[in-house]
Amino acid sequence: MEVQEEDPKGEEEEEEKSEKIASWLKKIFGDQPIPKYEMNPRTTDILYHLSECNRVRDRDTSLVIEDLKQKAREYESEARYLQDLLLESVNLSFTSLSSIGSSYLNALVDIALVLETKDTSLASFIPAVNSLTADLFRTKSRNEEMEHELSKLGKNLTATLMLEKCLREDLKKAELHLSMEKAKVDSRISNMDFLKAKSDDLRLRIKIAEEQLSARGMDASLSHQSLLTLSEKLAELKQQTAPLKKRLESYLDLMPNPSLAQVKIEEAKRELNSVDAELTMKVDMMELLPDQNTRVEQPGSHDVSFYSTKSVSGEQISGNKFK
Repeated sequence: MEVQEEDPKGEEEEEEKSEKIASWLKKIFGDQPIPKYEMNPRTTDILYHLSECNRVRDRDTSLVIEDLKQKAREYESEARYLQDLLLESVNLSFTSLSSIGSSYLNALVDIALVLETKDTSLASFIPAVNSLTADLFRTKSRNEEMEHELSKLGKNLTATLMLEKCLREDLKKAELHLSMEKAKVDSRISNMDFLKAKSDDLRLRIKIAEEQLSARGMDASLSHQSLLTLSEKLAELKQQTAPLKKRLESYLDLMPNPSLAQVKIEEAKRELNSVDAELTMKVDMMELLPDQNTRVEQPGSHDVSFYSTKSVSGEQISGNKFK
């Protein structure tokens, strides 16, 4: 079995990482004891990565500090230059100013800082003030637009609230109307159920009555429906015979033929006898059914009157002929 030899270059890198980690931890914790940690490749890599990030951040921070120090030195040199220029031109120093002058000078400096001007000259202040004035006008215009929009929104909100109120009232009315209609529908449903039950009961009674009448041997022609049909047919026949009677009246004044009149009289007598026989049979059957007398009498009377009229007309015809 072969034993793999360890890479000396890898060992050197691990030792270098361990030294950098140890120095970084000592720098971080200072005089405090360094916490114990497990030495393995993963922990070493993590700590080495953190140390590198910290080193890069410290380097960037030091560069920023150096840049700020450089700017501070530049500002100090510029301030000394301006102070020397002020002393040479006006022969006036900052220490020789009164308290009011110092406050004015400080206010001027603060204004220059607020306006972000490069210096305190009038040429720098005027554009800055003009810019602020333009910003002020733009802000006022924007505020007016916002107030106008706000007023429109207020009106729309009022209209919306009124509409909501109307909709709520309409909803209440609709709910009330719906409850009333529902009560009506329930009442109609109950009435419909009652009428349906009553209709079924009447159908059953009619069926039982028909079975009883059929068992007693009632003729179908004596039923109420048949009598109504006969009555309707009788009315139609009367309407049809009315114009014939009018035409017949024009022939009554003419001289009749005795032989033809005798034939007509015989036919009328035979028809009258058959009608009398049929009427007698129906009357006999009506006596068997007393509860149907009132319904049968009226059509029977019409039949008798009709045939009586026919018989009378025949007698009149025969009388006229024999005259």
